[in-house]
Amino acid sequence: MFPKLPLDHWVESFVDWLSANLSGVFDFLSFVINGLVESFSTALHAIPALLLVAIFAAIAFKLGKWRMAALTVIGLLLIVNLGFWNETMDTLALVLSSAFISVVFGIPLGILCSRSKAAAQTVTPVLDFMQTMPAFVYLIPAVMFFGLGVVPGVIASVIFAVPPTIRLTHLGIRQVPSELGEAADAFGSTPAQKLLKVELPLAWPTIMAGINQTIMLSLSMVVIASMIGAQGVGASVYRAVTQLKIGEGFEAGLAVVIVAIILDRFTQRMMKSKR
Repeated sequence: MFPKLPLDHWVESFVDWLSANLSGVFDFLSFVINGLVESFSTALHAIPALLLVAIFAAIAFKLGKWRMAALTVIGLLLIVNLGFWNETMDTLALVLSSAFISVVFGIPLGILCSRSKAAAQTVTPVLDFMQTMPAFVYLIPAVMFFGLGVVPGVIASVIFAVPPTIRLTHLGIRQVPSELGEAADAFGSTPAQKLLKVELPLAWPTIMAGINQTIMLSLSMVVIASMIGAQGVGASVYRAVTQLKIGEGFEAGLAVVIVAIILDRFTQRMMKSKR
């Protein structure tokens, strides 16, 4: 038998080297991410609950008319009634932060993959690794680099949730008919004009499908991130599990389900209206 590869020691040595040599970078990232989460959280908590429910209802009416608006109001008022409004806003701030970072990095990477076959061949195995690695594994290096709190939760969520945006941006642009690209070239479009006025608008429904999946994965991951100090409904779920409080756990889980359904319907309607 061959001796066991010391892969665990190699990984630990690499992580220790990163911690020792890139501490300044991690501190900067922590500052930026914490500021982003605090901005979303402050904005959501500054608006009275009923007014924010009305704002979400107006968005739902704009996207899906009365039925969607009514269901949005009922779901959010149920969260208020159950007493999980503040925790839900903390969770929503984490989800919005994770999704925002994922989109900022995911769409450009997807565009790069659609432009370069070498980039696609390099990025695809990394995405396979990111999507198949158990989500809990990401919590370990995140805690080592950033400590406990919301920052490692956001970092782990981004790593776990960004692949769909990259993949579907790549797929959407590649599916744009070549004839349209040739027509844009014939009319003298620059590469930037061709991308912004032809390819991205036509690929937008597919890109939105990727963003939809990224938001759903971010929501599932920030609940898991409550194990390392991330606040929100996930902390209530985790506390109910550890204390065997079935009723409280069901209520907290129901709040997560309502938020997930609302965000899913919003992004799906945005995708259909754009199509």
